[in-house]
Amino acid sequence: MALIPDQLRWAAETVPDEVGFTVAGVGDITLSRWHTDSSRFARGLIALGVEPGDRVALALLPADALTFVVGYAATHKAGGVAVPVNTRMSPAEVRGVLAHCEPKVIVCSASVRHLVEGAVPEARILLTESDTEEEVWSSVFDADDSDLQVDRNADDLADILYTSGTTSAPKGVAIRHSNSAMIITAEPKWSGRSWLHASPLFTFSGVTFIYTPMRMGMSTLYLPRFSTTECLRLINEEKPAACFLVPAMVEMLLADPDTEKTDWSCVASLSIGSAPIAPTTLVKMASLVPDAFVTNSYSMTEAGTAYFMLPKGGLETHPGAVGKPVPPAEVRILDDDDNPVDVEEVGNVHVKPPGRMREYYKAPEASKEVFGADGWLRTGDLGKFDADGYLYIVGRAKDVIIRGGLNVYAADVEAALFTHPGVQEAAVVGVPHDVMGEEIVAFVVAKPGAALDVDELTATCKERVANYAVPSRFHLVDELPRNATGKVLKRELREPAS
Repeated sequence: MALIPDQLRWAAETVPDEVGFTVAGVGDITLSRWHTDSSRFARGLIALGVEPGDRVALALLPADALTFVVGYAATHKAGGVAVPVNTRMSPAEVRGVLAHCEPKVIVCSASVRHLVEGAVPEARILLTESDTEEEVWSSVFDADDSDLQVDRNADDLADILYTSGTTSAPKGVAIRHSNSAMIITAEPKWSGRSWLHASPLFTFSGVTFIYTPMRMGMSTLYLPRFSTTECLRLINEEKPAACFLVPAMVEMLLADPDTEKTDWSCVASLSIGSAPIAPTTLVKMASLVPDAFVTNSYSMTEAGTAYFMLPKGGLETHPGAVGKPVPPAEVRILDDDDNPVDVEEVGNVHVKPPGRMREYYKAPEASKEVFGADGWLRTGDLGKFDADGYLYIVGRAKDVIIRGGLNVYAADVEAALFTHPGVQEAAVVGVPHDVMGEEIVAFVVAKPGAALDVDELTATCKERVANYAVPSRFHLVDELPRNATGKVLKRELREPAS
C-alpha cells in the first residue's frame, strides 16, 4: 500500500513541468517544484528534531495554501503527522487543539502567530514571513532537493483532523496513510485541466482535494476566499473541468444574476457536499450545467473512505437523496436498540468504511462510543432508505449545526454564553437558512436582576468560539421549554425561530 506523498512523486516524475496547485490571486507551483521543495523542507524538519510519528501543525491562512501543500507533503516525507489547524477558531480553541496533539513544529501564517504562541512552549514556530530570518519556514530548507521518504508503514498515522471544540476533551480524527483516500496512488493520463474548489484546507474535503485532482490527472485550482464574482471569473477564464461546492456557495451563485450569464460548458463534473442541500436548489444548479455529471454527496471525517454518491439521473428520480454507498462501503439504518428498521422508516445511520476504521486521537472512550468494535461507525445522523436503496439524511441525532459546510457544536456556543456573568441559562439551535444551510440562534435567560445586552453576548461568543459559530440571532426569554426530566426541548425552540 502506498504512502500519501507517493502520488506527488508519480506526478513530479511523469509531468514535472505541469502546474500542480494554483491559489487564485496568489500564484502556483509546478509538480516538480512542489516535490523538490517538500523534500528540502522535510530534511529541514528532521534537522529540527522531527522524528517518525511527531506532529507538525499547519496553522495557515487560505492565502498561504502553497505553503500548506508543501508543508503537508514535507511532513509525510519526514515521517511526521500533519495537523491542519482551523485558524478561524478562537485563541482558546487553537491552544486546546495544539496542547492535545503536542506538535514538535508549528508552521504558521505570520498574521495569526498570536493564536499559537505559548500553546506548546517547546514547539518550534516557523512563520511564513518574519523580520527574524531563523523563524521563516523556508530558512530551514535543506540544500539537498533529492527525493526523501522516512520509512513508514501504510497503517502508520498520517494526519489528525480536529472536528470539535474545547468544552470537552478535543477530538481529532486519526487518519492513516492506508485510509486517507479510496485510492492512495493513481497513474492517470494527465489532462492539463483543473478542479476548482474553495474548501478550507483544515477540513476533510480541503485535505482530500490536495491530491484528489492529481489522482484524476488534473491540477487543483484553489479559491482561498469564496465570492461569486471570483468563482465566475475562474469559470470563464480558467475553464475548470470539475468543481466542488458546498450548498451555501450554490445558494450564493444562484442569487447572482451573472451566474446564468456564465458559460458553464467547460464543467464536466460538479459535486456538491459537506452539508444538506434543498432538492430544488440542487435541481436549479444542475440546470446550468446540463451536460455535466452533477451529484450530491454525503460523508464525514470519521467515515473517511466511505462515500455516498447520487448516480447520474438520480437527481431527477430521487430528489433529496444523497445517493448510494460507493462500494465497498456499506450503510445500515438501525433503531435506538440497534435493530434494523424497515424501508422508509427513519433511524440511526451506521456506516462501514472499507479497510481499517479511523479513531479519535488519544481519546479511547470517545472512539469506543462512535467507532464500533464491529467495524460500523455510528454517524450520529438520522436517515432512511427508500425501496430503491437510496439513502436520505433527514436530521441529526447529535446536537451539531452545519453552517456554510462547517460543523458548529451547540454545546460549545452554550458554554461560551455561560461565561457571561448575567446569563443563567442558554440554549443554541440551528434553523434552516437559504444561503448558509443553517443559521445559529441562541435563546438566553438572564439571571435575576441582570440586564442582558445582545452586543455584549455577541462579544462574549467572539472571544471564545470561531467566528462562524457566533449566533446571528439572540432571543432573550424568561424560561426555556423543558420536559419532565428537565431536558431542554430544542425542537420547540427551532419551530418559532425558523
